[in-house]
Amino acid sequence: MSEVDDSDDAEADGLRKIIHVDMDAFFASVEQRDNPELRGKPVAVGGSSGRGVVAAASYEARTFGVKSAMPSVTAKRKCPELIFVKSRFDAYREVSRQIRAIFHHHTDLVEPLSLDEAYLDVTEDKLGIGSATRIAELIRQEIRAKTKLTASAGVSYNKFLAKLASDQNKPDGMCVIRPGQGAEFVQSLPVRRFHGVGPKGAEKMDRLGIVTGADLAAKDIEWLRAHFGSFADYLYRAARGIDLRPVRSSRIRKSVGGERTFSRDLSSGSELRETLEDIIDIVWGYIERAEAKGRTVTLKMKYTDFQIFSRAKTVDRPIADKDEFAALSRKLLEEVLPLPMPIRLMGLTLSKLERDGAEEPKRPDAQLSLL
Repeated sequence: MSEVDDSDDAEADGLRKIIHVDMDAFFASVEQRDNPELRGKPVAVGGSSGRGVVAAASYEARTFGVKSAMPSVTAKRKCPELIFVKSRFDAYREVSRQIRAIFHHHTDLVEPLSLDEAYLDVTEDKLGIGSATRIAELIRQEIRAKTKLTASAGVSYNKFLAKLASDQNKPDGMCVIRPGQGAEFVQSLPVRRFHGVGPKGAEKMDRLGIVTGADLAAKDIEWLRAHFGSFADYLYRAARGIDLRPVRSSRIRKSVGGERTFSRDLSSGSELRETLEDIIDIVWGYIERAEAKGRTVTLKMKYTDFQIFSRAKTVDRPIADKDEFAALSRKLLEEVLPLPMPIRLMGLTLSKLERDGAEEPKRPDAQLSLL
């Protein structure tokens, strides 16, 4: 396996050495590790009730099409042998602390994205190893030895490429994108692999004749701005493998949230309440993964005429748990029922955060789509 350019030329050219480490099916893998009876079987972490949602799925379950944020009833239909286990965030946090200690053994420039993934800048590593590839290999070995779990890693000269690379050879794999290879690598990928391009965005691009990174790179910035607005600048740079963002060991995140666009417009109170429960489950999972604590819950809705309405509630101390988050969310919905017209989208956000939560490069609003 080739290494990121570890010579003095890399630093002379202003290139960084970036590693993105992503644990493999983290929640489900912890459950399989701690319960030998689950090993080799399709496992979903989450609720199995009618309103339950899959928070994470083992690779055995993923072969059946089971994935995170999927309704549990759908997951069970896809994989009748699926085993549901309740989430144990205390256990996941403990493993996360072990993993981060390994990261900090090599560099102080660690930017967590969630409990199970992080960026590392090892341009100047603590142990003087010098090779980003070798450091990534050592980190994966240390994680396996100390946690009995596997991690995948991507190594490159910027964050965007490193994150793409970590997903390339999952699970338990590694990919290195050397200086000079970024544009070619990106342009060979389907645009759906670009972080921030969701299913709806990919559908729009497909209608415009954009299927691969090469198709995207062929469009000039004016054309992209005309079709994608403020998202165009990100797409233009991404199609060329360009990302100038530094790894930030501490950053202030403004919010954690998610939203869901419906296949049909909803208006009845019972449908809206049921949908809200699904969104509560998924968004609280995001909050737990980000280890975020906040004081404001915001309910967002988009009417059929595309007008956006939101209502928020702020408390005087961090929201204690999912039950309180759910209660505040339900209260916000009840305050606006009945609605003046049907809605096509609903979302929840936790803000006024008091703990750091790292962000993944996405659209400017940094919201996580539930589509």
